[in-house]
Amino acid sequence: MDYQFKEIEQKWQKFWADHQTFKAESNSEKPKYYVLDMFPYPSGAGLHVGHPLGYIASDIFSRYKRLKGFNVLHPMGYDSFGLPAEQYAIQTGQHPAITTEANIATYRRQLDQIGFSFDWSREVRTSEPSYYKWTQWIFMQLFNSWYNIENDRAEDISILIEKFNASGTADVRAVCDDDTRVFLPSDWATFTEEEKQIELLKYRLTYLRESTVNWCPALGTVLANDEVKDGFSERGGFPVEQKKMMQWSMRITAYSDRLLQGLDTIDWPEPIKEMQRNWIGKSVGASVKFAVDNSQLSVKETGNSEPKTEKYIEVFTTRVDTIFGVSYLVLAPEHEWVAELTTPEQKEEIENYIAVTKKKSELDRMADTKTVSGAFTGTYVINPVSGERVQLWIADYVLAGYGTGAVMGVPSGDQRDWLFAKHFNLPIVQILDAQKDIDVQADPTKEGRYINSGFINGMEYKEAVAFLNNWLEERGAGKAKVNFRQRDAIFGRQRYWGEPIPVYFKDGLPYLVKEEELPLLLPEIDKYLPTESGEPPLARAENWLPADGGHYEMSTMPGWAGSSWYWYRYMDANNNNSFASKEAVEYWKDVDLYIGGSEHATGHLLYSRFWNKFLKDLGYTKEEEPFKKLINQGMIQGRSNFVYRVNDENGKPTNTYVSAGLRKEYKTSALHVDVNIVENDTLDLTKFKAWREEYANAEFILEGGKYICGVEVEKMSKSKFNVVNPDDLIERYGADTLRMYEMFLGPLEQSKPWNTNGIEGVFKFLRKFWRLFHNEAWEFTVSDAEPTKAELKSLHKIIKKVQDDIERFSFNTSVSSFMIAVNELTDLKCKNRQILQDMVIILSPYAPHICEELWVLLGNEAGTLSYAAFPTFKPEYLVEDEFAYPVSINGKMKMNLNLSLTLAQPEVESILLADEQFQKFLDGKPTKKIIFVKGKIINVVV
Repeated sequence: MDYQFKEIEQKWQKFWADHQTFKAESNSEKPKYYVLDMFPYPSGAGLHVGHPLGYIASDIFSRYKRLKGFNVLHPMGYDSFGLPAEQYAIQTGQHPAITTEANIATYRRQLDQIGFSFDWSREVRTSEPSYYKWTQWIFMQLFNSWYNIENDRAEDISILIEKFNASGTADVRAVCDDDTRVFLPSDWATFTEEEKQIELLKYRLTYLRESTVNWCPALGTVLANDEVKDGFSERGGFPVEQKKMMQWSMRITAYSDRLLQGLDTIDWPEPIKEMQRNWIGKSVGASVKFAVDNSQLSVKETGNSEPKTEKYIEVFTTRVDTIFGVSYLVLAPEHEWVAELTTPEQKEEIENYIAVTKKKSELDRMADTKTVSGAFTGTYVINPVSGERVQLWIADYVLAGYGTGAVMGVPSGDQRDWLFAKHFNLPIVQILDAQKDIDVQADPTKEGRYINSGFINGMEYKEAVAFLNNWLEERGAGKAKVNFRQRDAIFGRQRYWGEPIPVYFKDGLPYLVKEEELPLLLPEIDKYLPTESGEPPLARAENWLPADGGHYEMSTMPGWAGSSWYWYRYMDANNNNSFASKEAVEYWKDVDLYIGGSEHATGHLLYSRFWNKFLKDLGYTKEEEPFKKLINQGMIQGRSNFVYRVNDENGKPTNTYVSAGLRKEYKTSALHVDVNIVENDTLDLTKFKAWREEYANAEFILEGGKYICGVEVEKMSKSKFNVVNPDDLIERYGADTLRMYEMFLGPLEQSKPWNTNGIEGVFKFLRKFWRLFHNEAWEFTVSDAEPTKAELKSLHKIIKKVQDDIERFSFNTSVSSFMIAVNELTDLKCKNRQILQDMVIILSPYAPHICEELWVLLGNEAGTLSYAAFPTFKPEYLVEDEFAYPVSINGKMKMNLNLSLTLAQPEVESILLADEQFQKFLDGKPTKKIIFVKGKIINVVV
């Protein structure tokens, strides 16, 4: 019977599901191997052909590792909380859980029909209470922990309380807020319970603080930086403004150094590592205090002429040596002191500037290096080393959450500062004798000796830095410091469809719910919008109140919460007593191979590493890093097709469409056309007319009797009509063809355009492979004879090639090699059972359905293919022991003669002279000389 792929694929997909073929053992004597895909958010659109690329690669590798004797864990689940489902709920009134469930059903159907070897018994969904119970539990552990710098790890908050009881803050070295109090144990004993909780909140690894956030009024929620583009929300295109809100944050900055160091221990793409290094942004420098000159602020609104309390603006700088060149200081527009430090004369200008800044996202502010803007507060600060008064400005290139929210301007050494000073006519002071052309641009050199720099004049860089750090520290005006660009992570969204934060408030202070009350379930609400007074949607819940009084936290967790630990849940997905048992974590340890998109470099991948390190600190996990090896699959881009509508002389569109090769003869407009009604760039005219009502009476100007469409590579999207649904291709060619074709398109890590035109060749290959096992009447036919040398050579070439390719994730080159191998075996008329059975095993990771069917036809037990042994490569079968020598007579090539490579010249001459064909070419002439080059040529002179 011919290759009936539909019946074969449905049969084996059902078999795998019924028999749980790919269920991983929770413990095994085999070595473990954990392969993980970044789990998908189940959108309503389902999968297009670009989505399965990484899944196919990970599945090939998982299947291969099973064949190599590993106990493979290859799970799948869904990152099922998220804004899209909530937006749909707002529009339709349908509960997000209903749409999420429907979307998951579509994803599951599509994943199953591609034939993935997932262990579905471990499926997780982040929106299931049985899952988010443990996300809430991890939040509680963070709340009950602090970071002990002395031990370089997180510890239970009870240890900190013991220190406070024993010695106050004297022996405490912690990552904490800047405004912590210094106190004795006797002071701590007198604190009220409320005072103690307020102070402890400054040390906890998750805490409340007022933060500047991206607020989107239309969506009613805070957005992450990567969800905002050019001042508008990426989803929906709504305006986003900067706003201060009380928010939960996580003290990821406690782990900055460990996050940096860990990058040197993992096998990740270098660009991803570099993005994380830049995001963390470790800088060695100094913290310097600039005192506010209160003289111009002495008169308060009350008319009291007493000076204000002395204030210091703290600045972090990596070039403390340039401090004598400071000509101004800049605060972030959202800095908490801006209003207080603005003089009445400057109030309107400052307020106007802040209003404009609020419309920009932080990313936009950081990215815009060309625009120079700012506003003078009217206040001056005192340079601690020179005693000079310098102006205090605000500017949007300074962000409140980065460092101290203040920077010192040194125009002679920094180009941004130079542009600012030029624009606002501020002083530019040369500070090194080696600086050149500072009237034209800044010169950041560290060479030369200092000038115009007071007591460091004449010093060189290293000497000046050491001297200044000591000088500042002795006077309490500053100190050497290591700083990180990374900020604590905001941990809250003002939306409904997310994990409830397991906290309630009483008298304004946060308290954790009891552990036995987990999961804290999402309550039912009447609408999914914020309340009329602007509170988050959870404020709409009726009778959703804690037993101890007060009210629950109204924000929910951000989208990254559930994805920051999910690989551990796969290890023990049905455990009701812990997020994963100690035994499961000790066995599976970490993820050996992680495949997913590079867009998660500074989000999911960074937060996951942070939570992993935290769980290790508390002894719940064993490994410092969660993902040993990471591969970023490239994007499959859309291949768009266009029709060209003819416009009349006035530029008005007609209903006539000209083929691409003739379009230059007309005035035309290019219109996207559905790629699914185009084949080999030829438009199906009947389907085009039926596609949309406005094309029903379309007329065409053809070339060669065909309408040829235009082509362009773009992002795959519905709006460009270039989305290719895998369902359609599987219906037409089968899942095995789709799997192999996606790999055939190009290297896994590279982006490449989708082009359905080539898929037919892969389908023909699989049909040809099927044909190897059948005779002319499509009857299954194999032989038990001994394989020939040529057959063994062909087999062992493909064993080595596929093994090498899979180990280095070069899947595309394997597909080409399979085609060559099948062509060779076809030419050899190979029907040998031994050869063909090994070929089935080798091909099975790529095309599992056809291979399962052939495996059983070969007489093997159903379901055993996945755990067969990958054939062993034997190099001796590739050693050439014969050579087809080209034989020339008087320099003219006449024939080929197959001879053993072990033969010497006398033996070669004897065989040659005895050959009947050779004697015919001699035509009775005697040989004068025979030139023999081993393994190359035989040349005869007559």
